[in-house]
Parts: sequence; C-alpha cells; structure tokens
Amino acid sequence: MSVIETICDGLGLCCVLFGVFIFLTSVIGIFRFRYVLNRMHAAALCDAFGVFMVLIGLILLRGVSMTAVKLVLILVFLWMTSPVATHLIAEMEVMTHPGIEKECEVEKR
Repeated sequence: MSVIETICDGLGLCCVLFGVFIFLTSVIGIFRFRYVLNRMHAAALCDAFGVFMVLIGLILLRGVSMTAVKLVLILVFLWMTSPVATHLIAEMEVMTHPGIEKECEVEKR
C-alpha cells in the first residue's frame, strides 16, 4: 500500500464520518425546530451537504473505478433533484397551511 493510497483512505474516512456528523446534527435540528419550514430547511441542508460528503468519501475510498463513476452520477442526480423537491414541498405547505403567516414571513405571488 502506497502513501497516496493511505492518504486517500484517510481523507475518505474523514469525509464519510463528517457526512454522518452532518446527518446527526440535522436530525437534532429536525426534532428541535418548531415549524415545518424550519424543519425542511434543516433536512435540505443535510440532504445537500451530508450526501455530498458521504459520496465523496466513498469515491476516495473506492479509488478510480466504474463504481466511482456511478457514485458521481448519483451525486449529480441528487444535487439536481433534491432542491427542486424540497422547494415544491415547501411551496405546497405554504399553499395549504391556513396560519402560515403567523409562523413565518411568506412572500405573496
């Protein structure tokens, strides 16, 4: 095992552990926040940054291979679809929740 492989393994492990830490802090935020839109914000941050760190860590641990290419494609797909899905769910919450103005500031369209 070369020095470069050892460094990549160490960085990969650090990225995966940091991603898991982000997931755990997001879960705490989801349970602590009172309003739905605040909870969704915490979940969306976890989804964007936590998944990024875990997948980058797995790519570093796996090395250059077809599996790494598939992980990159998964990462691109999640980064393209997750914000859109979160935005649509938040917009639906604003449209269907009768007292949303009491909870947060909402722009009228």
